[in-house]
Amino acid sequence: MTLKSLIWKGLFVAAIGLAAFLLYRIFRQYSASEILDSFANIPIQSLLLATLAAAGSYICLTGFDFLAVRSLGKQLAYRQVALASFVSLSLGHNIGFAGLSSGAFRYRFYSRWGLSTEDVAKIVLFCGITVGLGLVTLGALALIVNASDAAPLLRLSEGSARLSGAALLLAPLTYVATSGLVRARLHLWRWSVELPPLPIAICQVAIGAVNFLFVSACLHALLSAFAEVAFLRSVTAFVLANSAILATHIPGGLGVLETTVRHVVPDAATIGALIAFRAIYFVLPLMLGTGLLLISEFAPRKGQSRKDGKTVTRPPSEARSG
Repeated sequence: MTLKSLIWKGLFVAAIGLAAFLLYRIFRQYSASEILDSFANIPIQSLLLATLAAAGSYICLTGFDFLAVRSLGKQLAYRQVALASFVSLSLGHNIGFAGLSSGAFRYRFYSRWGLSTEDVAKIVLFCGITVGLGLVTLGALALIVNASDAAPLLRLSEGSARLSGAALLLAPLTYVATSGLVRARLHLWRWSVELPPLPIAICQVAIGAVNFLFVSACLHALLSAFAEVAFLRSVTAFVLANSAILATHIPGGLGVLETTVRHVVPDAATIGALIAFRAIYFVLPLMLGTGLLLISEFAPRKGQSRKDGKTVTRPPSEARSG
């Protein structure tokens, strides 16, 4: 076994241990009766809607990676990109510093399929930009349309909140316009950046915003089980909470998400709704992602066979005929 293989196996074992620790840390603040009661008080249809919305969000996140791979001119099947994206982000969302933590898992998958370290770094950067574009776009719209909820939290007047939203909306518009007008590489100090083609830039803004709409819908389905909440208010609560999470880099947004949502929607943000949201959007994907990581590490890959405890690479012709 090579040194590189030993390092990756060590990191893999550490990731599994970390996943177990994260599950413990997330739920240790609640008693078993609180967790069971929280789900018992939520209608089945609300739980199903929240689960479907969470699934929609993670499908959008796989689209981030797919657009990134296409922008590099690489040809990978969607199922490959979806696997790398889901495993990386389901763990990265809970570990914290999602760009760095998910990048390590992304490299594990994409390097197997012929992508270089530079390619993976560009994918991580592309996805990070897409997250920012989506959050800014939805946040700007929330400030403009629902200034009455956002303004008190930001300590602004409603007029100032709407003006801030309009100013924020210039960022994605400028990004799209620049992608369409400038095809040369941009040089910023020692960095050189090439913007994606216009269609991909438009897709980045759209899919980024839709992703956060899905997460907001997941939260809204659970908040609505306890009180009457307007959808736009749930959107505002989540955008503000997620902005705080990104700023603090606290793993899983523990405490930050709950505090912000309770401030915006105090009547609906019961312990039941917040536990259920965390379980559906963070814990369930974490468990699924960990399982997929186990399978991807130990299941024989195409073109390989197991013999006497060793992995033997078969020639391409033999792998096809076998």
